[in-house]
Amino acid sequence: MFKKVTRACVKLVQNYLPDPFLFAVILTLIVFVAGMITTAAGPLEMVKSWAGGFWGLLSFSMQMALVLVTGHTLASTPIVKKLLEKLAKPCKTPLQAIVAVTFVSTIACWINWGFGLVVGALYAKQLAKTVKGVDYRLLIASAYSGFLVWHAGISGSIPLQMASGGEALSKATAGAVVDPVSTSQTIFSSWNLIIVAVILFTLPLVNRAMHPNKEDVIVVDPKLLEDEEVKGEAIKHGNTFADKLENSMVFSMLIGIMGLVYIVYYFYTEGFELNLNIVNFIFLFLGIMLHKTPRKFLDAVTAAAKGTAGIILQFPFYAGIMGMMTGVSAASGTSLAGVISQAFVNISNQTTFPVFTFLSAGIVNFFVPSGGGQWAVQGPIMMPASVELGVSTAKTAMAIAWGDAWTNMIQPFWALPALGIANLGARDIMGFCLIDLIYAGVIIALGLIIF
Repeated sequence: MFKKVTRACVKLVQNYLPDPFLFAVILTLIVFVAGMITTAAGPLEMVKSWAGGFWGLLSFSMQMALVLVTGHTLASTPIVKKLLEKLAKPCKTPLQAIVAVTFVSTIACWINWGFGLVVGALYAKQLAKTVKGVDYRLLIASAYSGFLVWHAGISGSIPLQMASGGEALSKATAGAVVDPVSTSQTIFSSWNLIIVAVILFTLPLVNRAMHPNKEDVIVVDPKLLEDEEVKGEAIKHGNTFADKLENSMVFSMLIGIMGLVYIVYYFYTEGFELNLNIVNFIFLFLGIMLHKTPRKFLDAVTAAAKGTAGIILQFPFYAGIMGMMTGVSAASGTSLAGVISQAFVNISNQTTFPVFTFLSAGIVNFFVPSGGGQWAVQGPIMMPASVELGVSTAKTAMAIAWGDAWTNMIQPFWALPALGIANLGARDIMGFCLIDLIYAGVIIALGLIIF
């Protein structure tokens, strides 16, 4: 029965989910119309909000492109290939592979979301080479499903901002929270850790149960994956002075050592504080050193960069959508995201408020797929409401964080780096992710009510 439901979801998504670029265009038009209806903004005002936000994610887009390129480049080094082979070797059956990649990805994403996205996708690719008969689509979907817990983990932007305190926090919460809220009340609270633990130990089983029957399995030829990684190495090089420099280890080692010195210094002074910049920095300079020569490194980067097209094209459109969602109408003084959030506040009481906060965050995240953007939109509305209703501000903040991560399962925005590494399209994995969305939504909602 479960496999029939999964098959139906996969078929539904494959038939009706458009290419991620067209998906972003459709979302743009929906938000454009909805904004005019709910906030009384005029067409020109909506266009200005759209264009005003269009380039707002340029820095983040570059970071995400580098997540894909540096992670893929590092994975193509001989030493990392061997490490991935060792990690994949214990998995003998397709079901074991699905469980392993879900478990590893979930832990990695809880530690750091950028790290988890790359590690999960790379591990999934290695398992596809090692384990015969495993469905490649589900393998990549399982790797991405670990992303469900990222905002409840130690790289979650909302709980980390809650812990910062000060004027920035007061402004973000409309004065509802001024003093720092310890991570012991958010990330490391007992109720949050219980939800994470339930997902960590049950999501692999859910994904395992989705594995298609043998006749429906779609596998990838391991040779195709190998060819993709080594084709850059097939390029022949001459014996000119320039060629000799490019194939010398000296420059790679020198610049690599400089990078490693800074990495050691960073962790010595900052502690285990991972962010996108340091993750990319580590991957970049390890890749330079482990490829040994500039030529091999450049070939690997060239091969990896081909997967960044979706990020480069689509992120500006999502930035434009965020601009329309958060733009305040001159006529009504409200934003579309604010209207959605306030609607859920109006139907909440002390018991239901955390769940409705979670659901509203999930809806807003579909159009504003950014933790920082989500917090900027919902913090000033939901946090004062939590104080008024007598609900813990720490729990409210984490409900927003969980909602932000939850609907990423059916929002292609965050899947693009993993899809680029795997060389798949969104419709290949989103049917499986829809099942994970439904399952995780029930677990998170129950956790917010019970605890």
